[in-house]
Order: sequence, then structure tokens, then C-alpha cells
Amino acid sequence: MKRDPGLYDYLAYNHRPKITWPGGARVAFWVAPNIEFYELNPPKNPARTAWARPAPDVLNYSYRDYGNRAGFWRMLEAMKRCNVRGSVSLNVAMCEHHPEVIAACAAEGWEFYSHGTYNTRYLMGMSEAQERAVIQDSIDTIKKHTGQKLDGWLAPALTYTENTLNLVAEMGLTYVCDLFHDDQPGPVKVKQGRLTSVPYSLEMNDTIVYNVNLVQPRRYADILKRQFDRLYEEGEDSGTVMCIPLHPYLVGQPYRMAAFEEALSYITSHDKVWLATGREIAQHFSQHYFDAFAAAAQRVGEAP
Repeated sequence: MKRDPGLYDYLAYNHRPKITWPGGARVAFWVAPNIEFYELNPPKNPARTAWARPAPDVLNYSYRDYGNRAGFWRMLEAMKRCNVRGSVSLNVAMCEHHPEVIAACAAEGWEFYSHGTYNTRYLMGMSEAQERAVIQDSIDTIKKHTGQKLDGWLAPALTYTENTLNLVAEMGLTYVCDLFHDDQPGPVKVKQGRLTSVPYSLEMNDTIVYNVNLVQPRRYADILKRQFDRLYEEGEDSGTVMCIPLHPYLVGQPYRMAAFEEALSYITSHDKVWLATGREIAQHFSQHYFDAFAAAAQRVGEAP
């Protein structure tokens, strides 16, 4: 039985090459809004249903559509007030459905990386050719609508095949957010290309906080501050990464905004914080630390 996915080697947190972020920052801080489109009645996937209720599930569709209509615009203004750029985890079909949202992100200099086509179309069960077509569509659509090269990947609805990361690297992307295993970037083992894992914390994700752990907004602000405080302290020895993954239909609810902006203001008030994008973090790590981390790591299952 295969006991390990074989996607990365082991390197103990306190026995790594030292990371130094630009300007001597302790923490590379990035915010990852998931700008998504959920189809009302998507094609069926044999491994997973899109909605808990029978189609058409207007309730859950409209709940998520709230993010594009109202929540996004509230979130955008809060991030602008704190001078925080977003790294957009984009369902690329949004470029056709709501180009005004894409234009608003682009106007602020935000990065766009791919979160698949729709968040209701899953990769499980796809052939290599089908998955390659999804990735190519993301490359082409983001280039067409934003002028940006696609560098990052987060699989739609966090669904994968055994080919996903190899294809992403082969097709010229440079980082992934699909490995939730660390607080620093690290090399990903792929057949071709050079791929970096950039930390994307599920524990800080508003979906986990609000819909799974049922946390109140003020408590969420406290969680974000405590996460930052520890990473800021540890970052004095070697640079760490803090990510806040967001969904506008959740964080953009009126009663949740003050707590979110309070946390952003707190984090950005510290002087040794690099307000980065996912692409910038990946590029810095790849240029300066990728090879050192790869050389220092041990294969999983090998004696130290």
C-alpha cells in the first residue's frame, strides 16, 4: 500500500535553511479571495454532487451569488483601506459572467491565479487530456481578460487527480496552494518543471471558520491576530508565511466586516511584514531558497 503521496520530502521546521524576505520582513502576508461561480445545475460528477439539495438548488446558489453581487465589493473596500492587494483564486468562468468584478481586481493590481473553471466542476475522474484542457483554458482566459501570465493553481473545490500537479508544472505554472502542510514555502516533486508550494492555511479560511467551526466574527479576528503574532515571532529566526483565504459570500456579510478589517489593520500595522502576492512569494522562494530546501530535505521514510 502506498503510504505517502510522494509530493514533497521532509524537512523539520527548526532545521531548515534560513529564509529572509524582502526588506528583512519576518512574515510574508498574503490574502487570497476566492472569486467563484457556482452553476445552478452543473454537469454531474460521479464522485461528488455539487449541491446537497435536489437541483435546482436556488437556496445555495443564491447564497454564494451574494458574494459577487454584494460581499465582494465590501471586502474590496476593506482591503483597499488597509493597502492589501489580493491574490485572486479565480474560477475563470467569472471573466465571462462578471467582468466588472475582474476589472475591479485588476484596477488594484491584484494577481489572478486559477481555481478551475467553475467551483461546481471537479477534477476527480478526469482523463489527462481533459485535465490538461482545463488548465490550458485557465492560462488562456486569464491572459485574455487580465493580461497576466498564470502562475498559481488551487484546484476547483480542492479536487485532484494523480496528474494534477505534474500537469500544472509541465504547463508552465510556478506555484500551487493545494498542499496544506507547512508555514513556509517548499519544493514540490514533479516530473517536469519547477513548482513551489505556497502556504494556504485552511485553519484561517473563512469557510472553515464560519461554516465548519461556527466561530463568531470577533473570535475570527482574534484567531487571525494570534496566528499572525506567532508567525511574526517565529519569523525573527526564519521568514514565515501567513495567508488568509476568503470567500466574499462569507467574509462580505455586513456583520463580519468590522472584525475582518480590524485583523487586517492589526497585521499591516507591524513594520516587518511583506504585503505580498502568491506569485511574489513563490518567485522569491524559488530564486533564493528552492535548491537549498531541496538539498537539505530527506525522503519520507528514510532514516535521518
